[in-house]
Amino acid sequence: MYSLLLVIIYVAFISLGLPDSLLGSAWPVIYKQMDIPISYAGIITMIIASGTIISSLLSDKLTKKIGVGYVTAISVMMTALALFGFSISNSFIVLCILAVPYGLGAGGVDAALNNYVALHYKSSHMSWLHCFWGVGAAVSPYIMGYSLTGGLGWNSGYRIVSVIQICLTVILFISLPIWKKNNISKTSVPFESADLSISQAVKIKGVKYMLFTFFCYCALESTAGLWASSYLVEFRGIDKETAAQFASLFYIGITFGRFISGFVSERIGDRRLIRSGILVISAGIIMVGIPLGNNILALIGLIIIGLGCAPVYPSIIHSTPYNFGKENSQSIIGIQMASAYVGSTFMPPLFGLIAQHINIGLYPLFLCIFAITMLVMSELLQRKLVRNPN
Repeated sequence: MYSLLLVIIYVAFISLGLPDSLLGSAWPVIYKQMDIPISYAGIITMIIASGTIISSLLSDKLTKKIGVGYVTAISVMMTALALFGFSISNSFIVLCILAVPYGLGAGGVDAALNNYVALHYKSSHMSWLHCFWGVGAAVSPYIMGYSLTGGLGWNSGYRIVSVIQICLTVILFISLPIWKKNNISKTSVPFESADLSISQAVKIKGVKYMLFTFFCYCALESTAGLWASSYLVEFRGIDKETAAQFASLFYIGITFGRFISGFVSERIGDRRLIRSGILVISAGIIMVGIPLGNNILALIGLIIIGLGCAPVYPSIIHSTPYNFGKENSQSIIGIQMASAYVGSTFMPPLFGLIAQHINIGLYPLFLCIFAITMLVMSELLQRKLVRNPN
C-alpha cells in the first residue's frame, strides 16, 4: 500500500504539470485569433498564479482539516474542469474567469504534497516526483502542437488535456481509501506541526533569503516556459507549429534533469545541486541569446536551461525541513509556494509588456537577471544558516 501511495502521488504531479505549458504553446495562435495584444498572456498567468498564492497560503489549514488525499483529489478536479472550460471558449474574458479555479486547484495540492514528500522521503524521491511534473509539462506542448498541425485548433489541444485530467481525477478519488489506510489522510507525523503566522515564519533565520531565491526561480522558469514559443516565432522567425513543439524542449530538459538528479542527489546534496543548477541555467541562457543565423544553438540552449532548472526547485523544497525544522515545514512550504507564485504572477506579464513595447529579443537578458539574483540569494541563505545542509 505504501508503494502504491507513492505511485498515486507521482500521478498527481503529472496532473500538475500537464496544464503548465499549454498556454505558452498555444498563445501565438490564441492572441491572433482573438485579436488581442500578445502581452495579454501575462494577464491570464497572473490570475492563475494569484489563485495559486491564495490556496498555497491556505494549504496548511486545509490539509489539517480534510487531509492530503481530499485536498489533492478536489484540486485536480478543479483544474480539470477549468481546462475543459478553456476548450469550449473563444473569449478572452471567459479565459480570465476560468483561470481562477485553474489557479486555486494548483496551489493547495502543490504545497501539501511537497511538504509530505519532504518530510517522509529521500531527496531522490523529491527529484523524481518533480520529474513526473515535467512529464506532464513536456507532453502537453506536443498535444497542442499535434492539434495545431492537424488543423484541430488550440481548443482541441485543451480538450484533450482536460480529458486526461478528468481521468486522473477519477483515479485520485478512487484512491482516497488508500490514504486513510496508510494513516496519512491528516498528514500525521511523529511531531506536532507548528501553527505559524506568516510574520512568525518570515522571522526565522534564513527564511527571507529562501523566499527571494524561490521567487527568482519561479519567475525565471515561468517566463522561460511561457514566452519560449513566442520568442522563437517573433524574434527567431520559426513557424508557430514548429515553435510550439520546440518550446517543449525546455520542459524535456527539466524532466530528464530531474530523473538524473534523483540518482545523484543523495551523494551531491541539496546545496550543491542548487548552486550547480543555477550555473547551468546561466550557460543555457547565454546559448539562447547568442545572435547566430542558425537557430540550433538557441534550441539546445532551451534544453540546457531546463536541465539547470531541474534540481533547483525540488532541492529547495527538500531542504526546508532540515533548514528550518520539521515542525515548521508545512507552514514555511506554504509560504514558499506563495512566494514562488508571486514570481510566476508578476514577472511573465512584465516581460509581456517588454515584448510588446520594447523588443521580445530581450528574453535572454530578462532571464539572466533572475539567474544572477537567484545565485546571490541562495549563497546568502547558506551563510545565514546555523546548520549547513550537505
